[in-house]
Amino acid sequence: MGASTSYIPKAQLRQLAKRSDLWGAWLVFHVWGVVFASMALFVIWPNPLTFILAFLLIGSRQHGMAILMHDAAHGILFKTKSLNEFVGKWLLGAPYGGDLAGYRKYHLVHHRYAQSEQDPDLPLSAKFPTSKASLRRKFIRDLTGQTFLRLRLASLKMKHGEAPAIEGSDAFQKSSPWPYLITNAVLFGGLALTGYWWLYPTLWLAPLFTWFFFVLRLRNIAEHGMTTTDDNPLTHARTTQINWLERIFFGPYWVNYHVEHHAFMFVPCYRLKALHKAMQPHHGEMEIQRGYGTVLKLAATG
Repeated sequence: MGASTSYIPKAQLRQLAKRSDLWGAWLVFHVWGVVFASMALFVIWPNPLTFILAFLLIGSRQHGMAILMHDAAHGILFKTKSLNEFVGKWLLGAPYGGDLAGYRKYHLVHHRYAQSEQDPDLPLSAKFPTSKASLRRKFIRDLTGQTFLRLRLASLKMKHGEAPAIEGSDAFQKSSPWPYLITNAVLFGGLALTGYWWLYPTLWLAPLFTWFFFVLRLRNIAEHGMTTTDDNPLTHARTTQINWLERIFFGPYWVNYHVEHHAFMFVPCYRLKALHKAMQPHHGEMEIQRGYGTVLKLAATG
């Protein structure tokens, strides 16, 4: 299943598909810069408000690492292939527990069979719409760390040949635990050397176990929940028009342009906004909603 290149002129598409090492480097610098700046914010001005802000920003940037690793899995974050592989694995995927090679294998199947019975992501979107009570329970599980624990348990079961115990858990499978352990040891060690080792459990692990999964679920709902189950990329994915606050906390790095990504998955994330504008003649045919609040209203029945 794939897109028709007739949505926009081929010459324009070639320009939009250009990859840039400079863009890739800037985004990786940005995602880690926000993490460390958020930690510094709380260290310099320690109070409940700065802690909450740092907590939410770091969890959102951990989600941002997953978004950028996604582009690296497509081979489009950097122009240089070796940078996609190294940075995608060690600086983006491993720190939050992602595995570039495993995710790539899983995710390309999703693109090939999007919203069909063969789509490994279908169980994540097929359950919507659901009741408000059910949606509330899902978000509570995310915010209390239960989703993280269930995914880890499911991963252990899969390593022993058992079927996944939770939908989507195979997206978090690792070929080896060592990249995660090494990068987290380096992060902890670096913080310890500065005298702030306690930032690792409080402002790295805690957001990763909670807020990260809340935002990830919200994005999954927005991208494919309540969309068509045919092979039309304009309707089996969703683009969500978001404001600057939503962009900071829920949809960084142009991840909200998901119709555009499914239509042309070889266009880097930093050109998706321009691609959205180029596809303007087709906006009336596309599944587009305004804001994550609107999507949640569609996802939750009485």
